[in-house]
Amino acid sequence: MTVTVGTDTAKTRKTLSVGGKSIDYYSIPAAQAAGLGDFSKLPAALKVVLENLLRFEDGGFSVSVDDIKAFGEWAENGGKNPREIAYRPARVLMQDFTGVPAVVDLAAMRDGIKSLGGDPEKINPLNPVDLVIDHSVMIDEFGNPRAFQMNVDREYERNMERYTFLKWGQNAFNNFRVVPPGTGICHQVNLEYLAQTVWTDTDQNGVEVAYPDTLVGTDSHTTMVNGMAVLGWGVGGIEAEAAMLGQPISMLIPEVVGFELTGAMVEGTTGTDLVLKVVEMLRKKGVVGKFVEFYGEGLDRLPLADRATIANMAPEYGATCGFFPIDAETIRYLRNTGRDEARIALVEAYAKENGFWRDENYAPVYTDTLHLDMGTIVPAISGPKRPQDYVALTDAKAAFRKEMEETFKRPMGKQVPVKGEDYTMESGKVVIASITSCTNTSNPYVMIGAGLVARKAAALGLNRKPWVKTSLAPGSQVVSAYLEAAGLQDDLDKIGFNLVGYGCTTCIGNSGPIQKEISEAIAEGDLVATSVLSGNRNFEGRISPDVRANYLASPPLVVAYALAGTLDIDLTSEPIGQDKDGNDVYLKDIWPTSQEVADLVEKTVTREAFQAKYADVFKGDEKWQAVETTDQKTYDWPANSTYVQNPPYFRNMSKEPGTISNIEGAKVLLVLGDMITTDHISPAGSFKETTPAGKYLLERQVPPREFNSYGSRRGNHEIMMRGTFANIRIKNEMLDGVEGGYTKGPNGETTSVFEASMAYQEQGTPLVVFGGEQYGAGSSRDWAAKGTALLGVKAVIAESFERIHRSNLVGMGVIPFEFTGGDTRKTLGITGDETISIHGLDSIQPLQEVSCDITYADGTTKTITLKCRIDTAPEIEYIENGGVLHYVLRKLAKES
Repeated sequence: MTVTVGTDTAKTRKTLSVGGKSIDYYSIPAAQAAGLGDFSKLPAALKVVLENLLRFEDGGFSVSVDDIKAFGEWAENGGKNPREIAYRPARVLMQDFTGVPAVVDLAAMRDGIKSLGGDPEKINPLNPVDLVIDHSVMIDEFGNPRAFQMNVDREYERNMERYTFLKWGQNAFNNFRVVPPGTGICHQVNLEYLAQTVWTDTDQNGVEVAYPDTLVGTDSHTTMVNGMAVLGWGVGGIEAEAAMLGQPISMLIPEVVGFELTGAMVEGTTGTDLVLKVVEMLRKKGVVGKFVEFYGEGLDRLPLADRATIANMAPEYGATCGFFPIDAETIRYLRNTGRDEARIALVEAYAKENGFWRDENYAPVYTDTLHLDMGTIVPAISGPKRPQDYVALTDAKAAFRKEMEETFKRPMGKQVPVKGEDYTMESGKVVIASITSCTNTSNPYVMIGAGLVARKAAALGLNRKPWVKTSLAPGSQVVSAYLEAAGLQDDLDKIGFNLVGYGCTTCIGNSGPIQKEISEAIAEGDLVATSVLSGNRNFEGRISPDVRANYLASPPLVVAYALAGTLDIDLTSEPIGQDKDGNDVYLKDIWPTSQEVADLVEKTVTREAFQAKYADVFKGDEKWQAVETTDQKTYDWPANSTYVQNPPYFRNMSKEPGTISNIEGAKVLLVLGDMITTDHISPAGSFKETTPAGKYLLERQVPPREFNSYGSRRGNHEIMMRGTFANIRIKNEMLDGVEGGYTKGPNGETTSVFEASMAYQEQGTPLVVFGGEQYGAGSSRDWAAKGTALLGVKAVIAESFERIHRSNLVGMGVIPFEFTGGDTRKTLGITGDETISIHGLDSIQPLQEVSCDITYADGTTKTITLKCRIDTAPEIEYIENGGVLHYVLRKLAKES
């Protein structure tokens, strides 16, 4: 990105000398001295946003002096001033599940701009974009030395069409790099290599300018990098594409909740235990749409790996981000992970000069605060369906039994024989134990801890239970380097935690199939099988179709539960197994001390390991290098591809936008409950041949073995439309006792959501969806909005929305509405048989209240008031254009 210099630079543009080299920067103290406001008490997270406005106001972009002054008023008002601003992140991060549809959209936009008489070369990222292929490895093979290579081979077999397309994109678009498969998870690669904390670029005069490293990512866990003071958060692919193409992100100056950490972690606890408590506390506090900044003397004893774990799970506690200011630990981490020494010196000098440095005098104003003494943290897990459902390990057995009684309504103790095996299945048994995800595999303290538990267990003769599918999927190759250097990978292998790949695996639903006979026994007994994961997501239907109860835990506890084989155990008091001599072994017998872990981390997690593993990060292996593609600037869409198809968004598009119309005579497609996640709306995992998506592939002679997953087929809108609202655990309240993607069609009969939608669209009938609280929680999944739009849904009416999904809906031209005055789908008696009309949209303003007429099946009517969640003026333009990409396309076509 080029930094443009305007005419009035004297006030805030200054020069910093570092290591004998001069570099320009935009000075917040200088802006204060110039009378633009008192910024001395701003949290560091907000100072990053303020600097962004200073820099772009100077360049003549649509930023006003009043926007900058608003930050001084924010502090004066006790941390509140919801002024709309235009924010421009420095770069964009993608993974392949969300990146493929984004590149598909860019390719389609090149076709679209051509049809509008514009130049296809105009469709090009203006900001740097890195796409890391990390979501495609599936755990088909596990528990043996061949697992990694066999899974890699299958990954290429399944995904060659997608990889060919991405390699085309890397050649066709400027500012676009691809990190090949088998390298690591995008957030961990970002944390360990891509992120710089302070970014640099040259202006149009060739002068180097330093500024805070910022980004948006097409994955909700982009927030992980806030652990090293890089401001970033997840957006939908739609919003990310707009940011790539130079569109600012329209946002309100956020509230910032300060989270004070004091004390120190005690023996036997991990960073995972800390983050699960933080998630519980912040969900209870309510921080949706807010920044959270961590402060306090406890940070002096909190390694950056633990900070990144906490920052990673910001989507789970609902915040836009969880930010940690730059301090001595940031500098230590940058050095230890192999960053250039000149960059490290710049980060420290810039942070101290421009007011970003955290020391003992750091005391900003916050909108609100809460406090946690880390000395009170105890070992814990979280589940069975939500990350915020915190359970202390001492209570885990009792909590699971309570869930069985109250949530799953099934008895304990029912045993079902497993064909061909000498054991039975029963509720509570762990069938998946996976050390996975960016959340914890980025943290050497918990990974070394898991290895030491495995070492001690193997030495005593313990092993995983035979019904447990075990896997180790690190977030980067560096993890393997230090596990091997410590000799711990051999120990993990002995109890079944062999390397299966570098990627997201279970977190994204790629846990792969469990043993057929075990699956059949679970189904036969209608049992509640469980999984234990070191990840961040445990939503219904996400991990495996065979597993109803999913628990998040630290990597050492994942190993422990694999040894125990069940959730129906108190690991703090009951034996985990027996040693070679038949003696009981308890968790305390195999749990390492903090000193043991720290010593091995110090010895094996080295600067040299990071530098070696990231030396050729964009090169890839022989398989990637052998992927062939073309140099064409527009994509030659393969007609028979079931992975990549030209989407319909820009077909027959007019040169001018339309107007927003009232919604008249809409029918109800679904009535949904609380905490409907983007996983419910657009699942990422596998699907069966009986589903609409499965039938589509069978019609095209694709056998079920080659179905792959919804996530891998996000480049094909035909698959994704059929997969929208198709999660196997979604419950449509229009139907009694039915799970899965079903609803009532125009004739009132039960049918798939896709088939009902097609029937309504053929009649020209608009559709609405009703929901409860926290609608759209979870992943930053743009297909949750794209699929909704393509199904003909014009409005979603809910009690509240999660930030990213609300934005994505607007970005696809679907209008979100919130109930007012205590109304809910329940108080209104919504059954799905109603007809809905919404007025006032033809003159809509941001956050305006409008009237909604509900006509019930018996002919009675009721008028209610809804709050329109088109939040900003630019979003009105997006809706008028049919979506943000349509807006950008028309704008670029005119410019060219």
